Amino acid sequence: MPPKKVKIQVEEKEEDTEESTSEEEGDKLPRRESLRPKRKRKRDVINEDDPEPEPEDEETRKAREKERRRRLRRGAEAKKFVSENEGALGKGKGKQWFAFKMMMAKKWAKFLRDFENFKAACVPWENKIKAVESQFGSSVASYFLFLRWMYGVNMVLFILTFTLIMLPEYLWGLPYGSLPRKTVPRAEEASAANFGVLYDFNGLAQYSILFYGYYDNKRTIGWLNFRLPLSYFLVGIMCIGYSFLVVLKAMTKNIGDDGGGDDNTFNFSWKVFCSWDYLIGNPETADNKFNSITMNFKEAITEERAAQVEENVHLIRFLRFLANFFVFLTLGASGYLIFWAVKRSQEFAQQDPDTLGWWEKNEMNMVMSLLGMFCPTLFDLFAELEDYHPLIALKWLLGRIFALLLGNLYVFILALMDEINNKIEEEKHVKANITLWEANMIKAYNASLSGNTTGPPFYVHPADVPRGPCWETMVGQEFVRLTVSDVLTTYVTILIGDFLRACFVRFCNYCWCWDLEYGYPSYTEFDISGNVLALIFNQGMIWMGSFFAPSLPGINILRLHTSMYFQCWAVMCCNVPEARVFKASRSNNFYLGMLLLILFLSTMPVLYMIVSLPPSFDCGPFSGKNRMFEVIGETLENDFPSWMAKILRQLSNPGLVIAIILVMVLAIYYLNATAKGQKAANLDLKKKMKLQALENKMRNKKMAAARAAAAAGGQ
Repeated sequence: MPPKKVKIQVEEKEEDTEESTSEEEGDKLPRRESLRPKRKRKRDVINEDDPEPEPEDEETRKAREKERRRRLRRGAEAKKFVSENEGALGKGKGKQWFAFKMMMAKKWAKFLRDFENFKAACVPWENKIKAVESQFGSSVASYFLFLRWMYGVNMVLFILTFTLIMLPEYLWGLPYGSLPRKTVPRAEEASAANFGVLYDFNGLAQYSILFYGYYDNKRTIGWLNFRLPLSYFLVGIMCIGYSFLVVLKAMTKNIGDDGGGDDNTFNFSWKVFCSWDYLIGNPETADNKFNSITMNFKEAITEERAAQVEENVHLIRFLRFLANFFVFLTLGASGYLIFWAVKRSQEFAQQDPDTLGWWEKNEMNMVMSLLGMFCPTLFDLFAELEDYHPLIALKWLLGRIFALLLGNLYVFILALMDEINNKIEEEKHVKANITLWEANMIKAYNASLSGNTTGPPFYVHPADVPRGPCWETMVGQEFVRLTVSDVLTTYVTILIGDFLRACFVRFCNYCWCWDLEYGYPSYTEFDISGNVLALIFNQGMIWMGSFFAPSLPGINILRLHTSMYFQCWAVMCCNVPEARVFKASRSNNFYLGMLLLILFLSTMPVLYMIVSLPPSFDCGPFSGKNRMFEVIGETLENDFPSWMAKILRQLSNPGLVIAIILVMVLAIYYLNATAKGQKAANLDLKKKMKLQALENKMRNKKMAAARAAAAAGGQ
């Protein structure tokens, strides 16, 4: 008989580990049954004579192996989790270590959070800008962000000039009164400390570390053998290079913000979903923003319709030609007024200062400030003739104001160049007279000695020594005066034009014939574009005059510091936001492009003076040299090995420099062409994506129609 298969049934029952007493069974609740189900396991006992099981196929074996590896991986992950969280589970020896790690992790997270708050608190004027942003939105706050960025740039310039020029001269240079260049002349000592003289930066201010002429021309000063003339020259070049670097970096950082696309793509969709400013926290500002968005929609709709409307092209061209003619006439008249004012100031400089009034002393500065105040209003009136789109008209207005400010500055520079040439000619006569004066003084001193007696050495007090006109100090004084007068004019304009006007509108509105707040004169709008252009123009003067007045970046820092508080107060108290704004933030390359242009145009006259004009013979760190840049050759000869000096001279060969400039121009051209190609490729990709989306949309419509037709046919 074949052997029988025997089945063995094994039953598993739950065993109770708790003891129960029959005496208390009636008083207690019935015990829960075990949740583990009672199950039966069956085991097959296979005899040896049974046939072997069929072999598994390859797919089954791979699936089983895959499942085994998955279980092993999950087991390893579970073991790792248990080992890492053993303390949290309350088991093992790692409980205290885990508690310590958790405590340190929480403290580290709190430290990082507090450090981020500390960094945010250290950002200058962050809370003040946030307050302005909540009242007026990001458009007005963007001006103060731009002002803070300019403050940082000027802080770096001031640190360079103060630590490498002003401080070494103050610590290690000869003191006041030791040299004629560091001493007030005898004829000016009586009035050297008067307020009017100091306000014009004459007297004691002129013969101090504030200006170029005070610095000595010794190669080394102090126990460190600090090379002051070399440091003065290199710091001037370094300030120009740093300014170019930081402006270009700010521009290149935001070049790809638009992705190379066109702004007209889904124009109305962007306006609907992205126009609101969620940082506004004031109801009045929210109403202004709502009206602005509504106006933008109306302008966009009008612009779309205007493309289909025929206009009188000849009349529009004639009116625009007339407006531009008036603009050029205004620019020419302003340039002539500045040139005339500079000539008059040169005539007043030859007269006795006590006979001059306040206007004669400040005529040139006031003319430039008044032209900067009233000419933009004329440009705004001329723009009414052109009938441009509001945004295009705003850009034209900004460009004309920029041309006005830049033209006035260059006319001022040309007038200064005439004065510099006169000073250089005067220096030649003074130098010859000083030689004769020294010979006569020595001859008279020798004649005063009787016989062979020897007297004390010949000595003349520095205040009595004749000196030549230091044209570098004169240039620095003019730019410092322009900066100070521009600051005072701006503040007086805010007090009179904004504060007093706001007080009149606020307190006289209750007893007036019409509503002053919503009618004329109403509150003053905060002119974002005009304020930013004023900042750019002022920064151009700083770049142009800082080489001849090392203290100019420090004066500009004080100006920006006070402007932040003063203009924030004026905005919060007196102004309302503009109806249409052109955002003046650091990420806007339009303003940064203007800043880069004025930086280039401001450094050109300075470089011309350094390369072409001879320095004064008795003042400044470059006195005694034919050109200022000769300090580089002097350093190479005295402080470098001969072979290194030879290499550096070969590198400065004009032929090599021209070749390097040509290579740079070709590289710029290549990079520009590459950028244009990438932009065109981006536009092509956008078009392809639009076409693909349109094709997918049409395909989905066809598939839906086919399904609907199939469903209708099935019914």
